[in-house]
Amino acid sequence: MRKAAPVAKTKAAPDGTASGRCLCGAVEIEIGTPVRWAWHDHSAATRRAHGAAYATYVGSWRKRFRVTRGAGEITRFRDETTGTTRSFCARCGTPLAYERARSAHMVNVPRALFTTRTGREPRYHVAIDQLQDWAYLGEPLVPLKGFPGVVWERPNRKKRGPARRVTG
Repeated sequence: MRKAAPVAKTKAAPDGTASGRCLCGAVEIEIGTPVRWAWHDHSAATRRAHGAAYATYVGSWRKRFRVTRGAGEITRFRDETTGTTRSFCARCGTPLAYERARSAHMVNVPRALFTTRTGREPRYHVAIDQLQDWAYLGEPLVPLKGFPGVVWERPNRKKRGPARRVTG
């Protein structure tokens, strides 16, 4: 079994900021580092907004969050029941921010938008009670033959007893 290639560590920006962007590049953002906190959100709302098992966010003070390009390309969805607002790129649909009315001074940004360090590693899990049974939980993975870059979870093999000899 081959080991996976080591992942290169990203470095912090020298000026105390981290830049991010949406998939198509129409919207670019910047936050001051270090961010306030980082976490994995397993809630149903986040799962649906991202189309994934969970999303990892970094929380930034609003005054340290800036849209540096494409402010006109941002669309928002406000959930009146929860008092939350989610912002997306209107072109490609990339989630850009998650804001809560009860924390008006904070902006939560998907960690995946940034290529440099943000100053905090995610240590918290929000809505862990909503974790899905199909989410990857760190099981051992092995390379899938004939498919470079694809790994899979090998099913448990049934243990066979000693072979029986049939005499007749």
